Amino acid sequence: MSTTTSDTARFDARLPKEQKLLFEEAALLGGYRNLTDFIFAAAQDKAKEIIKERELVIASERDSQVFFDAITNPEKPAQPLKKALADYKSFFAKSGKHNG
Repeated sequence: MSTTTSDTARFDARLPKEQKLLFEEAALLGGYRNLTDFIFAAAQDKAKEIIKERELVIASERDSQVFFDAITNPEKPAQPLKKALADYKSFFAKSGKHNG
């Protein structure tokens, strides 16, 4: 995949030498071609992790709201459910047992 100048952006950062040495060692041990590849890969992985985590939190909050709404404002039972309850009661009434 070729990249044109309009498809890229520049990113510059200053960091302490000790931190740079740490990153260079990790890049070497991790098999990265260079420090830039390591930094980009690590930053991209962390960015995706943060975004995914936030999306899960948002989904969880939305699910919680849906659940709470369903409990506090239940819908009326549908006809098939009413029929199932009547059948259940009828079955146990005929058998002489009481389970509900």
